[in-house]
Amino acid sequence: MLDRIRVLVVDDYPLFRSTLSLVLNAAPGIEVVGEAPDGTTAIALVETLEPDVVVMDLNMPGLDGIEATRSIVTARPHTGVLVLTMFDNETAVFAAMRAGARGYLLKGSRHQQIVRAVQVIGDGEAIFSPAIASRMLMFFGGTPKPGGAFPELTAREREVLRLIAQGKGNASIAEKLVLSPKTVRNHVSHIFRKLQVADRAEAIALARARETTPSHGSPLSEQQ
Repeated sequence: MLDRIRVLVVDDYPLFRSTLSLVLNAAPGIEVVGEAPDGTTAIALVETLEPDVVVMDLNMPGLDGIEATRSIVTARPHTGVLVLTMFDNETAVFAAMRAGARGYLLKGSRHQQIVRAVQVIGDGEAIFSPAIASRMLMFFGGTPKPGGAFPELTAREREVLRLIAQGKGNASIAEKLVLSPKTVRNHVSHIFRKLQVADRAEAIALARARETTPSHGSPLSEQQ
């Protein structure tokens, strides 16, 4: 975890921005370094302020949150984007993931959940609200066919990928599977290499794409 996580808050409602900034600034180890009312301003401020985490709304005038996220992640891959929005539909979730967002929460989330999400993303991991995770898992349910949609992965790697799709970080995966953090890191590295993806968001997006192909089984179903 960074000593102090520098955060940029992006939302077109001034009252929401200021309230969220107060909440985050009150949390230990978090500093809000700027606010932006739209995607274009956010991109410019990321260049000058170099935040560790950007809390991003999706529906904004001008450049929306999806395009802003894509531009920010492309220019600064180490900056994590946490989407905080009213939209809970699958199209918005996966569009944000494909753009490179590391997290997705709804605006109805408790303040503690938002603070925790910023901390997790600041630590380089991914996180999704329980409601969003449930929607994601609807895509990944069902009975797997032999080999599943990812025959190139081992059974353990598919299990790790399933947990990644739930938004769990390496530490949580290690605890869940009773593995060492180093072993989990190795599994994640192998998954990314075999799937030819750069990060968790791309891995989940690929899993969704293969899930919707009729000839494949479910890639992330619970292993027996």
